Amino acid sequence: MHLKTGNFWRQAVAIQGSITPHVLPNVLVIGLVAAGICVTSLFMEKQFQVHLGLEIAPFEIIGVALGLLMVLRTNAGYDRWWEARKLWGGIVNQSRNLVITTLSYGPQNRDWQPKFVRWVAVFPHVACLSLRGEKPSAKVVALVGQEGADHLARADHMPSTVALVLGGLLREACDAYKMDRFAFVQADRERALLIDHLGGCERILKTPMPLVYSIKIRRFIALFLLTLPFALLHRLENTWLVPLLIMMVAMIQKTNDEKVRVIG
Repeated sequence: MHLKTGNFWRQAVAIQGSITPHVLPNVLVIGLVAAGICVTSLFMEKQFQVHLGLEIAPFEIIGVALGLLMVLRTNAGYDRWWEARKLWGGIVNQSRNLVITTLSYGPQNRDWQPKFVRWVAVFPHVACLSLRGEKPSAKVVALVGQEGADHLARADHMPSTVALVLGGLLREACDAYKMDRFAFVQADRERALLIDHLGGCERILKTPMPLVYSIKIRRFIALFLLTLPFALLHRLENTWLVPLLIMMVAMIQKTNDEKVRVIG
């Protein structure tokens, strides 16, 4: 697939959906600090003939180490995102498999089938709401009615309540409508897998990346960005290019850090 030129420039300058508004305040602060360092350096040179500055070589080594730390943290964040993506895809696929199995081999009762399908369809919705700590939405009411939504709202764990309702409907299919036992076992297995996938999502949600690791990385980034202007002084023809260069470096670092925070 070829990216059209118009789409490239539209996305390059897009604000909506971009992470730029979240990191821009911190980048501007870093730029102001760098500008303050430049002003202080010029003042010290003019008044006291003192040249502020640091060797650039240590920063080259530190930059490599910082890059490795950021890569490791980014990989850890994307691993969590990728696992969550597979788990959520599993919830969608298992819901489809459950409906297809019951409609193919279950009772052909016109009251039972729509009811079962609606309760299966509501599972992804309540799973999402449960992970976000939210109450039943209008979509849940549309699928299972106000009474069903109220029942879920009173539950301690909405997805488990939906799974319990589905189990009851499958038992009803066996007892009242003589559902094939093989089909029942297969359908109940699909129902149980829904909870397994949800459990994986909850594991990711309740096991965030260690706070001490984030603190260490961000402290390292802050020290690097705050001291880098001293290494760039007297190395550029125009001193006022230092804040601009520091802001560009800070934008890359902060954008990467914020993306990892969001997906991790």
